Amino acid sequence: MTRGAKVRIAISFSLALVALVIGYLIMPSPDRGRSGVETAGSLGGPFSLTDHTGKTVTDQDFRGKFLLIYFGYTSCPDVCPLDLRFMTDALLELGADADQIQPILITVDPLRDTPEVLAGYVAAYHPRLIGLTGTPEKIAAVAKSYAIFHQKEAGVADLATAYLVGHTTATILMGPDGTFLRVFSHGTGPAEYVAGLREHL
Repeated sequence: MTRGAKVRIAISFSLALVALVIGYLIMPSPDRGRSGVETAGSLGGPFSLTDHTGKTVTDQDFRGKFLLIYFGYTSCPDVCPLDLRFMTDALLELGADADQIQPILITVDPLRDTPEVLAGYVAAYHPRLIGLTGTPEKIAAVAKSYAIFHQKEAGVADLATAYLVGHTTATILMGPDGTFLRVFSHGTGPAEYVAGLREHL
């Protein structure tokens, strides 16, 4: 697969997530508020995963913090590093205000992304970036709750060790109370990140 094809796929996944969120927010619902728009809470849910230090963490451990959640994997050749770099640059630009935000990478490749592998990977980005992994079943569950598509590529000779994972490439902002706030699409630059985050801080 060429770099251009991978980028087009990544953008398609990002647009699909944004469309899904927008569709959810405007769909008719008996719980619709007076504003005519579904209230926050369209994405997210409880989880229990293992961080890059080997510690078990749950969604409750992050209450009181804004969460910037990115689903990706350490063997991703270009899309994930770009998005995580832009996220890191934005948080550094925010300075002390970034202390209110917890950046998180949840792997979509739990078979290869052990805590040890994640530890070496997250160290290249923001110093407070947490890497989370778990069993394939736990990763599938949390990905579903955040409407994240992920699938191991087909047609590779050695699927056990060398493969790409197609996945939704978007960063999800959750509020301190665990409610969904917004999505930053693939390729969002640091300046746009900062502006979007300041709207909620």
